Amino acid sequence: MSYQVLARKWRPRKFNEMVGQEHVLRALVNALDNDRLHHAYLFTGTRGVGKTSIARLFAKALNCEQGVSSEPCGECSACKEIAEGRFVDLIEVDAASRTKVEDTRELLENVQYAPSHGRYKVYLIDEVHMLTNHSFNALLKTLEEPPPHVKFLLATTDPQKLPITVLSRCLQFNLKNLSPQRIVEHLHFVLTEEQISFDEPALWLLSKSADGSMRDALSLTDQAIAFGSGCVSENDVRTMLGTIDQHLVYQILTGLAQRKPADVIQVVATLSEFSPDYASVLAELVSLLHRVALAQVLPKAIDNSLGDQQQVMQLAQLLSAEDVQLFYQIGLMGRKDLPYAPDLREGLEMVLLRMLAFRPASVPPQTDISPLSGTGAPDDVIPSEASMPQVTAPEVKTAPVASIPKATVPEASVAQDMDQEVEDTPPWEETVSPEPNVESIPAKKSEAAGALPAAQATLDPNQWTEVGLNLPLTGMTASICRNLSLEKVDETGLVFHFAAEQGALMNEVQQSRIKDALVTHLGMPYQVEFIQAEQTRETPAQYSLRKKAERHAQAVVSLQQDSVVQRIIEEFSAELVVDSVKPIDQ
Repeated sequence: MSYQVLARKWRPRKFNEMVGQEHVLRALVNALDNDRLHHAYLFTGTRGVGKTSIARLFAKALNCEQGVSSEPCGECSACKEIAEGRFVDLIEVDAASRTKVEDTRELLENVQYAPSHGRYKVYLIDEVHMLTNHSFNALLKTLEEPPPHVKFLLATTDPQKLPITVLSRCLQFNLKNLSPQRIVEHLHFVLTEEQISFDEPALWLLSKSADGSMRDALSLTDQAIAFGSGCVSENDVRTMLGTIDQHLVYQILTGLAQRKPADVIQVVATLSEFSPDYASVLAELVSLLHRVALAQVLPKAIDNSLGDQQQVMQLAQLLSAEDVQLFYQIGLMGRKDLPYAPDLREGLEMVLLRMLAFRPASVPPQTDISPLSGTGAPDDVIPSEASMPQVTAPEVKTAPVASIPKATVPEASVAQDMDQEVEDTPPWEETVSPEPNVESIPAKKSEAAGALPAAQATLDPNQWTEVGLNLPLTGMTASICRNLSLEKVDETGLVFHFAAEQGALMNEVQQSRIKDALVTHLGMPYQVEFIQAEQTRETPAQYSLRKKAERHAQAVVSLQQDSVVQRIIEEFSAELVVDSVKPIDQ
Protein backbone atom coordinates (compact mmCIF):
# COMPACT_ATOMS: atom_id res chain seq x y z
CA MET A 1 0.00 0.00 0.00
CA SER A 2 1.29 3.47 -0.86
CA TYR A 3 2.12 5.89 1.92
CA GLN A 4 -0.77 8.00 3.17
CA VAL A 5 0.03 11.45 4.55
CA LEU A 6 -0.71 12.09 8.21
CA ALA A 7 -3.34 14.75 7.50
CA ARG A 8 -5.45 12.16 5.64
CA LYS A 9 -4.59 9.13 7.71
CA TRP A 10 -5.56 10.83 10.96
CA ARG A 11 -8.68 12.59 9.71
CA PRO A 12 -11.30 12.08 12.48
CA ARG A 13 -13.76 9.24 11.90
CA LYS A 14 -16.13 10.17 14.73
CA PHE A 15 -17.19 13.36 16.44
CA ASN A 16 -15.34 12.42 19.64
CA GLU A 17 -12.08 12.20 17.67
CA MET A 18 -12.27 15.85 16.63
CA VAL A 19 -9.65 18.10 18.24
CA GLY A 20 -11.20 21.33 19.49
CA GLN A 21 -14.38 22.96 18.09
CA GLU A 22 -16.44 21.76 21.05
CA HIS A 23 -18.91 24.63 20.60
CA VAL A 24 -19.78 23.36 17.09
CA LEU A 25 -19.78 19.67 17.94
CA ARG A 26 -22.14 20.18 20.87
CA ALA A 27 -24.78 21.83 18.68
CA LEU A 28 -24.51 19.17 15.95
CA VAL A 29 -24.57 16.24 18.37
CA ASN A 30 -27.67 17.59 20.13
CA ALA A 31 -29.38 18.21 16.80
CA LEU A 32 -28.70 14.65 15.64
CA ASP A 33 -29.72 12.99 18.91
CA ASN A 34 -32.90 15.07 19.26
CA ASP A 35 -33.89 14.91 15.58
CA ARG A 36 -33.84 18.70 15.17
CA LEU A 37 -32.10 18.90 11.80
CA HIS A 38 -31.86 22.02 9.69
CA HIS A 39 -31.74 21.81 5.91
CA ALA A 40 -28.61 24.01 5.45
CA TYR A 41 -25.45 24.41 7.51
CA LEU A 42 -22.59 26.87 6.95
CA PHE A 43 -19.15 26.13 8.43
CA THR A 44 -16.68 29.03 8.46
CA GLY A 45 -13.07 29.30 9.61
CA THR A 46 -9.49 29.44 8.37
CA ARG A 47 -7.82 26.59 6.52
CA GLY A 48 -7.25 23.30 8.28
CA VAL A 49 -9.52 23.76 11.32
CA GLY A 50 -11.97 20.97 10.46
CA LYS A 51 -14.73 22.42 8.27
CA THR A 52 -14.77 19.62 5.67
CA SER A 53 -14.08 16.94 8.29
CA ILE A 54 -17.09 17.98 10.38
CA ALA A 55 -19.26 18.13 7.25
CA ARG A 56 -18.29 14.58 6.27
CA LEU A 57 -18.89 13.30 9.78
CA PHE A 58 -22.30 14.97 9.73
CA ALA A 59 -23.09 13.29 6.40
CA LYS A 60 -22.02 9.95 7.87
CA ALA A 61 -24.26 10.48 10.92
CA LEU A 62 -27.24 11.25 8.62
CA ASN A 63 -26.81 8.18 6.43
CA CYS A 64 -25.58 5.49 8.81
CA GLU A 65 -27.61 2.33 8.27
CA GLN A 66 -28.04 2.00 12.03
CA GLY A 67 -30.08 5.22 12.07
CA VAL A 68 -29.53 8.95 12.46
CA SER A 69 -27.24 9.36 15.45
CA SER A 70 -24.28 11.38 16.66
CA GLU A 71 -22.34 8.12 16.89
CA PRO A 72 -22.40 6.39 13.47
CA CYS A 73 -21.30 2.80 13.53
CA GLY A 74 -18.43 3.21 11.07
CA GLU A 75 -18.90 -0.40 9.90
CA CYS A 76 -21.89 -0.26 7.54
CA SER A 77 -21.47 0.25 3.81
CA ALA A 78 -22.64 3.87 3.98
CA CYS A 79 -20.11 4.80 6.69
CA LYS A 80 -17.27 3.07 4.86
CA GLU A 81 -18.13 4.61 1.50
CA ILE A 82 -18.33 8.11 2.98
CA ALA A 83 -14.98 7.61 4.73
CA GLU A 84 -13.43 6.46 1.43
CA GLY A 85 -15.02 9.31 -0.55
CA ARG A 86 -17.16 7.16 -2.87
CA PHE A 87 -20.66 7.51 -1.40
CA VAL A 88 -22.97 8.26 -4.30
CA ASP A 89 -25.39 10.40 -2.26
CA LEU A 90 -22.66 12.66 -0.88
CA ILE A 91 -22.02 15.17 -3.64
CA GLU A 92 -18.86 17.14 -2.90
CA VAL A 93 -18.40 20.27 -5.00
CA ASP A 94 -15.36 22.53 -5.20
CA ALA A 95 -16.96 25.91 -5.80
CA ALA A 96 -13.62 27.39 -6.79
CA SER A 97 -13.59 25.30 -9.96
CA ARG A 98 -17.33 25.43 -10.68
CA THR A 99 -18.20 29.09 -10.53
CA LYS A 100 -20.41 29.36 -13.59
CA VAL A 101 -24.16 29.58 -13.25
CA GLU A 102 -24.52 26.65 -15.66
CA ASP A 103 -22.57 24.46 -13.23
CA THR A 104 -24.89 25.37 -10.38
CA ARG A 105 -28.02 24.74 -12.43
CA GLU A 106 -26.67 21.37 -13.55
CA LEU A 107 -25.96 20.51 -9.93
CA LEU A 108 -29.48 21.41 -8.81
CA GLU A 109 -31.25 19.49 -11.56
CA ASN A 110 -30.86 16.28 -9.57
CA VAL A 111 -31.99 17.73 -6.24
CA GLN A 112 -35.59 16.63 -6.79
CA TYR A 113 -34.64 12.97 -7.14
CA ALA A 114 -34.54 10.73 -4.07
CA PRO A 115 -31.16 9.44 -2.83
CA SER A 116 -29.91 6.28 -4.52
CA HIS A 117 -28.43 4.51 -1.55
CA GLY A 118 -28.55 6.60 1.60
CA ARG A 119 -31.22 8.24 3.74
CA TYR A 120 -30.33 11.79 2.68
CA LYS A 121 -28.74 13.34 -0.37
CA VAL A 122 -26.04 15.63 1.01
CA TYR A 123 -24.52 18.48 -1.01
CA LEU A 124 -21.13 19.52 0.40
CA ILE A 125 -20.04 22.74 -1.33
CA ASP A 126 -16.49 23.76 -0.35
CA GLU A 127 -15.20 27.34 -0.70
CA VAL A 128 -18.76 28.43 -1.44
CA HIS A 129 -17.75 32.10 -1.45
CA MET A 130 -16.15 31.54 -4.87
CA LEU A 131 -19.53 31.20 -6.57
CA THR A 132 -20.65 34.10 -8.76
CA ASN A 133 -23.69 36.23 -7.96
CA HIS A 134 -25.66 34.48 -10.70
CA SER A 135 -24.76 31.10 -9.18
CA PHE A 136 -25.93 32.27 -5.77
CA ASN A 137 -29.20 33.49 -7.27
CA ALA A 138 -29.73 30.11 -8.89
CA LEU A 139 -29.06 28.41 -5.54
CA LEU A 140 -31.22 30.60 -3.32
CA LYS A 141 -34.67 29.10 -3.85
CA THR A 142 -33.48 25.52 -3.52
CA LEU A 143 -31.35 26.45 -0.50
CA GLU A 144 -34.36 27.92 1.26
CA GLU A 145 -36.89 25.17 0.56
CA PRO A 146 -35.11 21.97 -0.50
CA PRO A 147 -36.86 18.59 -0.64
CA PRO A 148 -36.99 16.78 2.73
CA HIS A 149 -34.36 14.27 1.59
CA VAL A 150 -31.73 16.97 0.83
CA LYS A 151 -29.22 18.62 3.16
CA PHE A 152 -26.82 21.40 2.21
CA LEU A 153 -23.44 21.67 3.93
CA LEU A 154 -21.50 24.79 2.94
CA ALA A 155 -17.90 25.54 3.90
CA THR A 156 -15.92 28.75 3.41
CA THR A 157 -12.84 30.56 4.62
CA ASP A 158 -14.29 33.98 3.77
CA PRO A 159 -17.91 34.33 4.93
CA GLN A 160 -17.81 38.10 4.30
CA LYS A 161 -18.13 37.43 0.57
CA LEU A 162 -21.38 35.49 0.93
CA PRO A 163 -24.61 37.35 0.15
CA ILE A 164 -26.74 38.08 3.17
CA THR A 165 -29.56 36.17 1.48
CA VAL A 166 -27.46 33.00 1.66
CA LEU A 167 -26.36 33.59 5.24
CA SER A 168 -29.94 34.04 6.40
CA ARG A 169 -30.91 30.61 5.01
CA CYS A 170 -28.21 28.66 6.90
CA LEU A 171 -27.26 27.74 10.43
CA GLN A 172 -23.81 29.29 10.84
CA PHE A 173 -20.95 27.72 12.78
CA ASN A 174 -17.65 29.57 13.13
CA LEU A 175 -14.74 27.21 13.72
CA LYS A 176 -11.90 28.65 15.80
CA ASN A 177 -8.16 28.38 15.34
CA LEU A 178 -6.63 25.68 17.50
CA SER A 179 -4.34 26.72 20.34
CA PRO A 180 -0.68 25.64 20.17
CA GLN A 181 -1.17 23.47 23.24
CA ARG A 182 -4.05 21.53 21.63
CA ILE A 183 -1.99 21.00 18.48
CA VAL A 184 1.00 19.77 20.50
CA GLU A 185 -1.18 17.31 22.39
CA HIS A 186 -2.53 15.88 19.13
CA LEU A 187 0.90 15.69 17.50
CA HIS A 188 2.15 13.89 20.60
CA PHE A 189 -0.64 11.34 20.21
CA VAL A 190 -0.12 10.87 16.46
CA LEU A 191 3.66 10.44 16.64
CA THR A 192 3.32 8.04 19.55
CA GLU A 193 0.86 5.94 17.56
CA GLU A 194 3.16 6.11 14.53
CA GLN A 195 6.09 5.03 16.74
CA ILE A 196 8.23 7.97 15.65
CA SER A 197 10.70 9.49 18.11
CA PHE A 198 10.36 13.23 18.73
CA ASP A 199 11.46 16.11 20.95
CA GLU A 200 8.81 18.02 22.87
CA PRO A 201 10.25 21.46 21.91
CA ALA A 202 10.08 20.42 18.24
CA LEU A 203 6.32 19.94 18.56
CA TRP A 204 5.93 23.46 19.95
CA LEU A 205 7.85 24.84 16.97
CA LEU A 206 5.60 22.94 14.56
CA SER A 207 2.41 24.02 16.35
CA LYS A 208 3.47 27.66 16.35
CA SER A 209 4.27 27.57 12.62
CA ALA A 210 0.91 25.91 11.92
CA ASP A 211 -0.81 29.10 13.13
CA GLY A 212 -3.92 27.36 14.46
CA SER A 213 -4.35 24.87 11.58
CA MET A 214 -4.25 21.18 12.45
CA ARG A 215 -3.84 20.19 8.80
CA ASP A 216 -0.83 22.49 8.45
CA ALA A 217 0.63 21.05 11.65
CA LEU A 218 0.32 17.48 10.36
CA SER A 219 1.74 18.48 6.97
CA LEU A 220 4.72 20.17 8.64
CA THR A 221 5.18 17.07 10.79
CA ASP A 222 5.32 14.95 7.62
CA GLN A 223 7.98 17.27 6.29
CA ALA A 224 9.91 17.17 9.58
CA ILE A 225 9.88 13.35 9.57
CA ALA A 226 11.33 13.33 6.07
CA PHE A 227 13.86 16.04 6.96
CA GLY A 228 14.99 14.19 10.09
CA SER A 229 15.15 10.72 8.49
CA GLY A 230 12.34 9.27 10.53
CA CYS A 231 12.56 11.33 13.73
CA VAL A 232 11.45 14.80 14.77
CA SER A 233 14.18 16.69 16.63
CA GLU A 234 14.26 20.31 17.74
CA ASN A 235 17.41 21.24 15.80
CA ASP A 236 16.13 19.68 12.58
CA VAL A 237 12.74 21.37 12.87
CA ARG A 238 14.34 24.73 13.67
CA THR A 239 16.61 24.40 10.62
CA MET A 240 13.72 23.28 8.41
CA LEU A 241 11.46 26.16 9.47
CA GLY A 242 14.22 28.75 9.57
CA THR A 243 13.04 29.96 12.98
CA ILE A 244 15.20 31.52 15.66
CA ASP A 245 15.98 29.83 18.96
CA GLN A 246 13.41 31.18 21.41
CA HIS A 247 15.90 30.74 24.22
CA LEU A 248 17.99 33.51 22.67
CA VAL A 249 15.05 35.90 23.04
CA TYR A 250 14.82 34.95 26.73
CA GLN A 251 18.56 35.62 27.06
CA ILE A 252 18.15 39.07 25.51
CA LEU A 253 15.46 40.00 28.01
CA THR A 254 17.50 38.55 30.88
CA GLY A 255 20.46 40.71 29.85
CA LEU A 256 18.20 43.76 29.73
CA ALA A 257 16.83 42.98 33.18
CA GLN A 258 20.33 42.60 34.63
CA ARG A 259 21.57 45.75 32.84
CA LYS A 260 24.38 43.84 31.08
CA PRO A 261 24.90 45.37 27.63
CA ALA A 262 27.77 43.01 26.80
CA ASP A 263 25.49 39.99 27.24
CA VAL A 264 22.72 41.55 25.13
CA ILE A 265 25.03 42.37 22.21
CA GLN A 266 26.61 38.92 22.42
CA VAL A 267 23.20 37.27 22.04
CA VAL A 268 22.50 39.42 18.97
CA ALA A 269 25.83 38.29 17.53
CA THR A 270 24.83 34.67 18.11
CA LEU A 271 21.50 35.34 16.42
CA SER A 272 23.21 36.84 13.38
CA GLU A 273 24.88 33.49 12.64
CA PHE A 274 21.45 32.12 11.65
CA SER A 275 20.63 35.05 9.32
CA PRO A 276 17.35 35.76 11.15
CA ASP A 277 14.56 38.15 10.31
CA TYR A 278 15.44 40.88 12.81
CA ALA A 279 11.95 42.33 12.61
CA SER A 280 10.62 38.94 13.75
CA VAL A 281 13.16 38.88 16.59
CA LEU A 282 11.93 42.25 17.83
CA ALA A 283 8.31 41.10 17.46
CA GLU A 284 9.10 38.00 19.55
CA LEU A 285 10.68 40.20 22.22
CA VAL A 286 7.64 42.51 22.37
CA SER A 287 5.31 39.51 22.60
CA LEU A 288 7.42 38.06 25.43
CA LEU A 289 7.26 41.38 27.30
CA HIS A 290 3.47 41.26 27.08
CA ARG A 291 3.42 37.81 28.68
CA VAL A 292 5.83 38.98 31.41
CA ALA A 293 3.64 42.01 32.18
CA LEU A 294 0.60 39.77 32.37
CA ALA A 295 2.45 37.38 34.69
CA GLN A 296 3.27 40.22 37.07
CA VAL A 297 -0.34 41.31 37.42
CA LEU A 298 -2.24 38.02 36.91
CA PRO A 299 0.13 35.06 37.37
CA LYS A 300 -2.68 32.54 36.90
CA ALA A 301 -3.39 33.93 33.43
CA ILE A 302 -0.08 32.55 32.10
CA ASP A 303 -0.56 29.03 30.81
CA ASN A 304 1.91 26.79 29.03
CA SER A 305 0.35 27.30 25.61
CA LEU A 306 3.73 28.35 24.21
CA GLY A 307 5.82 25.98 26.31
CA ASP A 308 7.52 28.85 28.17
CA GLN A 309 5.52 29.24 31.36
CA GLN A 310 8.51 28.68 33.65
CA GLN A 311 10.76 31.14 31.79
CA VAL A 312 8.04 33.81 31.76
CA MET A 313 7.46 33.51 35.51
CA GLN A 314 11.20 33.78 36.18
CA LEU A 315 11.45 36.94 34.05
CA ALA A 316 8.42 38.38 35.84
CA GLN A 317 10.32 38.12 39.11
CA LEU A 318 13.53 39.49 37.61
CA LEU A 319 12.04 42.61 35.97
CA SER A 320 10.23 45.49 37.62
CA ALA A 321 6.78 46.39 36.33
CA GLU A 322 8.00 49.83 35.26
CA ASP A 323 10.86 48.40 33.19
CA VAL A 324 8.53 45.95 31.45
CA GLN A 325 6.19 48.72 30.42
CA LEU A 326 9.04 50.94 29.22
CA PHE A 327 10.70 48.11 27.27
CA TYR A 328 7.37 47.27 25.65
CA GLN A 329 6.83 50.87 24.56
CA ILE A 330 10.37 51.18 23.20
CA GLY A 331 9.94 47.88 21.36
CA LEU A 332 6.72 49.07 19.71
CA MET A 333 8.35 52.29 18.59
CA GLY A 334 11.36 50.33 17.40
CA ARG A 335 9.23 48.08 15.20
CA LYS A 336 7.86 51.16 13.48
CA ASP A 337 11.32 52.66 12.93
CA LEU A 338 13.17 49.44 12.06
CA PRO A 339 12.54 49.62 8.26
CA TYR A 340 14.33 53.00 8.19
CA ALA A 341 17.54 51.64 9.72
CA PRO A 342 20.44 51.27 7.21
CA ASP A 343 20.95 47.73 8.49
CA LEU A 344 18.28 45.69 10.30
CA ARG A 345 20.78 44.28 12.78
CA GLU A 346 21.92 47.80 13.63
CA GLY A 347 18.30 48.80 14.07
CA LEU A 348 17.66 45.94 16.50
CA GLU A 349 20.80 46.71 18.48
CA MET A 350 19.84 50.38 18.77
CA VAL A 351 16.41 49.44 20.12
CA LEU A 352 18.04 47.20 22.74
CA LEU A 353 20.59 49.88 23.67
CA ARG A 354 17.72 52.34 24.04
CA MET A 355 16.09 49.97 26.50
CA LEU A 356 19.33 49.93 28.49
CA ALA A 357 19.82 53.69 28.35
CA PHE A 358 16.44 54.86 29.58
CA ARG A 359 14.61 54.20 32.83
CA PRO A 360 11.10 55.11 34.02
CA ALA A 361 10.84 58.62 35.46
CA SER A 362 10.35 57.35 39.03
CA VAL A 363 13.42 55.09 38.90
CA PRO A 364 16.89 56.67 39.31
CA PRO A 365 19.06 55.97 36.25
CA GLN A 366 21.95 53.53 36.53
CA THR A 367 25.43 54.04 35.19
CA ASP A 368 25.84 50.66 33.53
CA ILE A 369 26.61 52.11 30.11
CA SER A 370 29.46 54.49 29.47
CA PRO A 371 28.84 56.46 26.27
CA LEU A 372 32.58 57.04 25.87
CA SER A 373 34.19 53.70 26.67
CA GLY A 374 31.30 51.45 25.65
CA THR A 375 31.83 49.27 28.70
CA GLY A 376 29.41 48.79 31.54
CA ALA A 377 29.82 48.29 35.24
CA PRO A 378 31.11 44.88 36.38
CA ASP A 379 28.45 42.21 36.16
CA ASP A 380 28.67 41.35 39.85
CA VAL A 381 28.38 44.96 41.02
CA ILE A 382 24.94 46.55 41.24
CA PRO A 383 25.10 50.29 42.02
CA SER A 384 22.97 51.45 44.90
CA GLU A 385 20.33 54.09 44.38
CA ALA A 386 22.16 56.45 46.71
CA SER A 387 25.32 56.27 44.56
CA MET A 388 23.55 56.86 41.28
CA PRO A 389 23.84 60.33 39.79
CA GLN A 390 20.62 62.11 39.04
CA VAL A 391 19.80 63.08 35.45
CA THR A 392 19.36 66.81 35.07
CA ALA A 393 16.56 68.39 33.10
CA PRO A 394 18.71 69.55 30.13
CA GLU A 395 20.12 66.04 29.64
CA VAL A 396 16.67 64.49 29.52
CA LYS A 397 15.29 67.13 27.20
CA THR A 398 18.03 66.56 24.63
CA ALA A 399 17.68 62.77 24.66
CA PRO A 400 16.40 61.49 21.30
CA VAL A 401 13.57 59.48 22.81
CA ALA A 402 12.82 61.46 25.95
CA SER A 403 9.12 61.09 25.23
CA ILE A 404 9.22 57.37 25.79
CA PRO A 405 9.13 57.45 29.62
CA LYS A 406 6.05 59.66 29.30
CA ALA A 407 4.36 56.93 27.29
CA THR A 408 4.52 54.40 30.10
CA VAL A 409 0.86 54.96 30.90
CA PRO A 410 0.22 51.57 32.58
CA GLU A 411 1.57 53.09 35.83
CA ALA A 412 -1.05 55.78 35.59
CA SER A 413 -3.74 53.29 34.70
CA VAL A 414 -2.99 51.24 37.81
CA ALA A 415 -3.43 54.33 39.92
CA GLN A 416 -6.49 55.71 38.19
CA ASP A 417 -8.82 54.61 40.98
CA MET A 418 -6.75 56.44 43.58
CA ASP A 419 -7.69 59.94 42.32
CA GLN A 420 -4.95 62.02 43.89
CA GLU A 421 -6.62 65.20 45.13
CA VAL A 422 -3.67 67.54 44.56
CA GLU A 423 -1.44 67.40 41.50
CA ASP A 424 1.44 69.85 41.79
CA THR A 425 2.97 69.32 38.37
CA PRO A 426 1.78 67.63 35.18
CA PRO A 427 3.31 64.20 34.47
CA TRP A 428 5.26 65.47 31.49
CA GLU A 429 7.04 68.02 33.69
CA GLU A 430 7.91 65.34 36.22
CA THR A 431 9.72 63.28 33.60
CA VAL A 432 12.09 66.09 32.68
CA SER A 433 12.64 67.79 36.03
CA PRO A 434 15.27 66.73 38.55
CA GLU A 435 14.10 64.46 41.33
CA PRO A 436 12.98 66.78 44.16
CA ASN A 437 14.44 66.78 47.61
CA VAL A 438 12.33 64.62 49.92
CA GLU A 439 12.27 67.29 52.58
CA SER A 440 10.86 69.88 50.22
CA ILE A 441 7.84 67.91 49.13
CA PRO A 442 5.81 68.03 52.38
CA ALA A 443 6.21 71.79 52.49
CA LYS A 444 5.04 72.06 48.89
CA LYS A 445 2.06 69.84 49.59
CA SER A 446 1.09 71.81 52.67
CA GLU A 447 1.23 75.04 50.73
CA ALA A 448 -1.17 73.59 48.14
CA ALA A 449 -3.68 71.91 50.38
CA GLY A 450 -2.36 71.80 53.94
CA ALA A 451 -3.13 68.08 53.96
CA LEU A 452 0.11 66.54 55.19
CA PRO A 453 0.36 66.42 58.99
CA ALA A 454 3.60 67.43 60.63
CA ALA A 455 6.19 64.74 61.30
CA GLN A 456 5.59 62.94 64.55
CA ALA A 457 7.05 60.09 66.56
CA THR A 458 4.08 57.79 66.07
CA LEU A 459 1.42 57.35 63.42
CA ASP A 460 -2.21 56.88 64.40
CA PRO A 461 -4.04 54.34 62.17
CA ASN A 462 -6.84 56.87 61.73
CA GLN A 463 -4.37 59.41 60.34
CA TRP A 464 -2.94 56.99 57.77
CA THR A 465 -5.74 57.68 55.28
CA GLU A 466 -4.59 61.30 54.94
CA VAL A 467 -0.87 60.65 55.32
CA GLY A 468 -0.88 57.92 52.68
CA LEU A 469 -2.34 60.30 50.10
CA ASN A 470 0.37 62.90 50.61
CA LEU A 471 3.60 60.95 50.99
CA PRO A 472 6.25 62.04 48.43
CA LEU A 473 5.67 59.10 46.10
CA THR A 474 4.83 58.94 42.42
CA GLY A 475 3.68 56.50 39.78
CA MET A 476 3.00 52.88 40.67
CA THR A 477 4.60 53.25 44.11
CA ALA A 478 2.07 55.92 45.05
CA SER A 479 -0.74 53.72 43.73
CA ILE A 480 0.40 50.75 45.83
CA CYS A 481 0.83 52.92 48.91
CA ARG A 482 -2.70 54.33 48.70
CA ASN A 483 -4.13 50.81 48.67
CA LEU A 484 -2.42 49.77 51.91
CA SER A 485 -4.27 49.61 55.20
CA LEU A 486 -2.43 50.36 58.45
CA GLU A 487 -3.54 47.52 60.72
CA LYS A 488 -1.12 47.69 63.66
CA VAL A 489 1.02 50.36 65.32
CA ASP A 490 3.29 49.83 68.33
CA GLU A 491 6.55 51.21 69.71
CA THR A 492 8.69 49.15 67.35
CA GLY A 493 6.99 49.41 64.00
CA LEU A 494 4.07 49.53 61.63
CA VAL A 495 2.19 46.63 60.01
CA PHE A 496 0.43 47.20 56.69
CA HIS A 497 -1.93 44.81 54.88
CA PHE A 498 -2.33 44.62 51.11
CA ALA A 499 -4.82 42.74 48.92
CA ALA A 500 -3.98 39.57 46.96
CA GLU A 501 -4.26 41.34 43.59
CA GLN A 502 -1.34 43.55 44.60
CA GLY A 503 0.89 40.61 45.46
CA ALA A 504 2.70 40.62 42.12
CA LEU A 505 3.47 44.35 42.44
CA MET A 506 4.74 44.39 46.03
CA ASN A 507 8.35 43.65 45.22
CA GLU A 508 11.36 44.74 47.27
CA VAL A 509 11.84 47.94 45.29
CA GLN A 510 8.30 49.17 45.97
CA GLN A 511 8.46 48.22 49.65
CA SER A 512 11.78 50.02 50.06
CA ARG A 513 10.42 53.24 48.52
CA ILE A 514 7.37 53.24 50.80
CA LYS A 515 9.51 52.53 53.88
CA ASP A 516 11.89 55.39 53.07
CA ALA A 517 9.01 57.82 52.62
CA LEU A 518 7.46 56.77 55.95
CA VAL A 519 10.75 57.03 57.85
CA THR A 520 11.33 60.51 56.43
CA HIS A 521 7.81 61.60 57.42
CA LEU A 522 7.98 60.17 60.97
CA GLY A 523 11.47 61.59 61.55
CA MET A 524 12.86 58.40 63.10
CA PRO A 525 13.57 54.81 61.96
CA TYR A 526 10.72 52.35 62.32
CA GLN A 527 10.28 48.71 61.38
CA VAL A 528 7.73 48.55 58.57
CA GLU A 529 6.13 45.22 57.63
CA PHE A 530 3.90 44.44 54.63
CA ILE A 531 1.59 41.42 54.83
CA GLN A 532 -0.84 40.04 52.26
CA ALA A 533 -3.95 39.62 54.39
CA GLU A 534 -7.50 40.84 54.89
CA GLN A 535 -7.78 44.60 55.22
CA THR A 536 -9.92 45.61 58.19
CA ARG A 537 -9.19 49.34 58.07
CA GLU A 538 -9.83 51.95 55.43
CA THR A 539 -7.10 52.55 52.86
CA PRO A 540 -6.15 56.05 51.64
CA ALA A 541 -7.68 55.22 48.26
CA GLN A 542 -10.98 54.19 49.85
CA TYR A 543 -10.87 57.30 52.03
CA SER A 544 -10.35 59.51 48.98
CA LEU A 545 -13.23 57.91 47.11
CA ARG A 546 -15.50 58.15 50.14
CA LYS A 547 -14.73 61.85 50.62
CA LYS A 548 -15.37 62.57 46.96
CA ALA A 549 -18.68 60.73 47.15
CA GLU A 550 -19.66 62.78 50.20
CA ARG A 551 -18.75 66.05 48.50
CA HIS A 552 -20.65 64.98 45.39
CA ALA A 553 -23.73 64.14 47.45
CA GLN A 554 -23.56 67.51 49.20
CA ALA A 555 -23.25 69.29 45.87
CA VAL A 556 -26.29 67.47 44.50
CA VAL A 557 -28.37 68.36 47.57
CA SER A 558 -27.21 71.97 47.34
CA LEU A 559 -28.30 72.20 43.71
CA GLN A 560 -31.63 70.52 44.37
CA GLN A 561 -32.38 73.01 47.14
CA ASP A 562 -31.23 76.04 45.13
CA SER A 563 -34.19 78.29 44.28
CA VAL A 564 -32.88 79.15 40.80
CA VAL A 565 -32.41 75.51 39.90
CA GLN A 566 -35.87 74.66 41.22
CA ARG A 567 -37.40 77.42 39.10
CA ILE A 568 -35.58 76.21 35.96
CA ILE A 569 -36.78 72.66 36.54
CA GLU A 570 -40.34 73.83 37.10
CA GLU A 571 -40.60 76.20 34.12
CA PHE A 572 -38.77 74.11 31.53
CA SER A 573 -39.65 70.61 32.79
CA ALA A 574 -35.91 70.13 33.19
CA GLU A 575 -34.14 67.33 34.97
CA LEU A 576 -30.95 67.51 37.03
CA VAL A 577 -28.35 65.06 35.68
CA VAL A 578 -26.79 63.90 38.91
CA ASP A 579 -23.73 62.31 37.30
CA SER A 580 -22.75 65.64 35.73
CA VAL A 581 -22.53 67.43 39.07
CA LYS A 582 -18.98 68.22 40.19
CA PRO A 583 -18.12 69.87 43.51
CA ILE A 584 -16.28 73.17 43.07
CA ASP A 585 -13.27 71.87 45.06
CA GLN A 586 -12.53 69.14 42.47
